[in-house]
Amino acid sequence: MTVLVTGAAGFIGFHVAAALLARGEAVVGVDCFTPYYDMALKRARAAELLRHPGFRLLELDFAEPGALAALEGTGIDRIVHLGAQPGVRHSIDNPLAYLHANLAGHLALLEFARHAPALRHMVYASSSSVYGANQRLPFAVEDRTDHPVSLYAATKRADELMSEAYAHLYRIPLTGLRFFTVYGPWGRPDMAVWSFTEALYDRRPIRLFAGGRLRRDFTFIDDIVTGVLAVLDRPPADDGMAKPGGSVSPHALYNIGNSRPERVVDLVALLEAETGLSAMVEEAPMQPGDVEATFADVGPLARDAGFRPATPLATGIARWVGWYRDVWRPRISGKGTG
Repeated sequence: MTVLVTGAAGFIGFHVAAALLARGEAVVGVDCFTPYYDMALKRARAAELLRHPGFRLLELDFAEPGALAALEGTGIDRIVHLGAQPGVRHSIDNPLAYLHANLAGHLALLEFARHAPALRHMVYASSSSVYGANQRLPFAVEDRTDHPVSLYAATKRADELMSEAYAHLYRIPLTGLRFFTVYGPWGRPDMAVWSFTEALYDRRPIRLFAGGRLRRDFTFIDDIVTGVLAVLDRPPADDGMAKPGGSVSPHALYNIGNSRPERVVDLVALLEAETGLSAMVEEAPMQPGDVEATFADVGPLARDAGFRPATPLATGIARWVGWYRDVWRPRISGKGTG
């Protein structure tokens, strides 16, 4: 059978698709190649996946009515739905993009799952941002999530609620994963790890919001992929018992993170050590939609799927900088490693 991966040219989607292929799965990848960041990066990820004979790529916007009809006859029995419009700050400037991709798009995938005759499980991406300005640490799936501080967060919480309704009405096995600040090779240029590294090599200032005191649960991509596949292989049972997140339908919610918040200023220090470069810092006030700290309680995911994050930040940053310096940066015209 076949696994559908949406957002296959995106950061997490690329790595999940590659891992599925490596274990012998057939994968259909869907991506609309939205130019939210450098298209060359998305195309490069897709090209890597297309080297594998078990991978098929469909370039389409799954949020458009009828678009997923292109998947008829593909034998899809599992879905990893990672395609979305990301970015907390971008949601303030371009809210309609989030209505389309994150709300209409998620509903389209639920409808597809509802009518897929062989479907066994759909895993979908939520976000740590659903916790809003929650002051209780670590964040637990039982915590209240009805006070989002960004539209992006609101759309991700709405996806969880739509999923709960579909699990209740149609008994579709669904699992939502609340991702916590994922980083690593082939990452996203709009995120701090990439943008700080690029600024170091380009000799540009790094903007540190709130004096760098913000703390993030930085999670290395390999740990994320291990968790996603472990969850995919364990659909929630339709047994009437309460799942993480409180559902008695076949719908579970989990945090997936490193479970160790780190100060952003310490991230900068690690990047300086790995690159051998000194950062020029510009301090800036805390931005709208931002929060002081994120910290994942991964206990339920450890219990149910054996999830154990294995990559300390220092180790992950070393691997990230090595990839950026030796693989990606030489591909950028006119940029060396010095």
